[in-house]
Amino acid sequence: MGFSSNWDGTLSPNDFNISARALCEKWKVTYPVFPPWAWVPCPRPFGVTSRQVEGYLSLEGFCCPKSIEGEIDNGSSSKEEATCPTEEEAVDDATLVQRNDRELHLYDLHIVRSSSYRVPALYFRGYNCDGQPLALDDIKKDLPYHSSKILKDSRWTFMTQEEHPYLNRPWYALHPCGTSDWMKLLFDNEASVTENEEIVQQYLLSWLSVVGQVVGLRTPLEVFSKKHNAMFCSSV
Repeated sequence: MGFSSNWDGTLSPNDFNISARALCEKWKVTYPVFPPWAWVPCPRPFGVTSRQVEGYLSLEGFCCPKSIEGEIDNGSSSKEEATCPTEEEAVDDATLVQRNDRELHLYDLHIVRSSSYRVPALYFRGYNCDGQPLALDDIKKDLPYHSSKILKDSRWTFMTQEEHPYLNRPWYALHPCGTSDWMKLLFDNEASVTENEEIVQQYLLSWLSVVGQVVGLRTPLEVFSKKHNAMFCSSV
């Protein structure tokens, strides 16, 4: 679907679905050793037309062996690393910061389209290997240094705990206010082009490359087309 020159930086439900599936495919091809993103279809709530696609993106059991971010900020290094109980050991560019006490924490990440803001929102929850949910203080210790600093300065305007729109359980979420403005700015040079299908394809990838850094998830540049690598590098 194309955008007009007055595009406001939001996504329709169907465009969200298209962009989500593009993210899944590019992530799987580019980063096969990492847990995949998967599209989770959901029943249509009352009032939603048959043409609207309902669902969200899910990445389950995301873990990291040690606090890479903390070591970089402190200018220190460690020869010992905790290990995840998986066959794939390399996490490379995509990492979720793990606390220094080597206690393994797992995270589930969901990308949901906010019906109010009409933009994606990141929902997440953390838990121990035994399934016990993590308290907010434990989650804050797992976050990258720059995220922890923001939480101290503006705790509830940055991260909130609210009901997951599809699971009806409390999850933590990064508030999506302002997302449409900076997404519009990100694609400003291309939003006036007649054919803008590539914007839909790249929307969630570009969004995740920025928002994911808050929870330590770094999106490999290889998932972007060469055309958008330069655009992304100049925006972060």
